[in-house]
Amino acid sequence: MRIQNIKIGNIPSIIWGDRSDKVYVHVHGKMSCKEHARDFAEIAVKKGYQTLSFDLPEHGERKDSSYRCDIWNGINDLNLIGDYAFSNWDHVSLFGCSLGAYFSLNAYTNSNFVNCLFQSPILNMEYLIKQMFNWFDVTEEQLCIQKEIATSVDLLRWDYYKFVKEHPVKKWNIPTSILYGRKDSMQSLEVVKDFAKSHDCKLEISQNSDHPFMQKEDVKIVHAWLKENI
Repeated sequence: MRIQNIKIGNIPSIIWGDRSDKVYVHVHGKMSCKEHARDFAEIAVKKGYQTLSFDLPEHGERKDSSYRCDIWNGINDLNLIGDYAFSNWDHVSLFGCSLGAYFSLNAYTNSNFVNCLFQSPILNMEYLIKQMFNWFDVTEEQLCIQKEIATSVDLLRWDYYKFVKEHPVKKWNIPTSILYGRKDSMQSLEVVKDFAKSHDCKLEISQNSDHPFMQKEDVKIVHAWLKENI
């Protein structure tokens, strides 16, 4: 498969596959990178799609940058990537995983993607942050006073939490398919079902999978889902 390494602005990116008029923008999740789009791209190319993947802030080639992986920088970067995709392909679709899905929901509300696939998406960030409050015995009041509190999962930030509370995801009109693991601790089944119902999404639930979909059988499940929905 043809691989072209490029930079979009200052964002390290990869275009996978031979030239096509169709592309999937691939937005990875936390602790991943643009190279991890390979499996997706190998399935997509067989259906006539190229794939455009890139490193989120503080990931991949950008690990040592002081440019934080937060909602504001995420939206900024996804807008740059989206503008590039819509300028270079006639038909643009979207794949978002975990945090990448949450950034996409905020950045691409008004974008004309043909299709959207979300794997283990963070659909309600306020729910996740409140889960972290419980996990690490942190209160909203403590975070308000301290502004930032480090945890073993991620840095809790008051400004991020305020944004999340003030900007819940309400609008999403893109045809969307979701793959969710029933053992996912980041988002409850109720959160995912509510989103799918509100936005008319196709929802597939893998009963024995957790958030990362990293167990041996999970690879087959993800590949089958992609082959069906790309």
